[in-house]
Amino acid sequence: MDKKVVKFVGIGFGLYAIFAALVLTFYEDDPDQMGWEDRQAFNQRFISALSIDENINRSYVIQTLGSPDLTEAKLKDDVSFQVMFYRTQHTQSDGITTKDECTPMLFENGQLIAWGDSAYEQFNNI
Repeated sequence: MDKKVVKFVGIGFGLYAIFAALVLTFYEDDPDQMGWEDRQAFNQRFISALSIDENINRSYVIQTLGSPDLTEAKLKDDVSFQVMFYRTQHTQSDGITTKDECTPMLFENGQLIAWGDSAYEQFNNI
């Protein structure tokens, strides 16, 4: 009888290990389903890993990070500029996301050209 229990426990543990490995391998993070703290950390990790040498477009950022917390856009000389804000640093528990809690990402005709505080300054100077 004890051998049966050990056998079933071993099979159960093996199935659990396989299931956990499959979830970790194939499950993609969905920022829209994350709590605000997890999403903020996810945004911060993604943005800090960016390189200006990469060709990153607006669609890829939205697909990866989800909808921005705030956004602004303008058109100048048939060139579109959009700045999207993603929260990366919580400052006040008031239920409202403000620009000072976010990292701005500046896009020119859909291509990422700058991020960080200088990106919003560039956008304002356009």
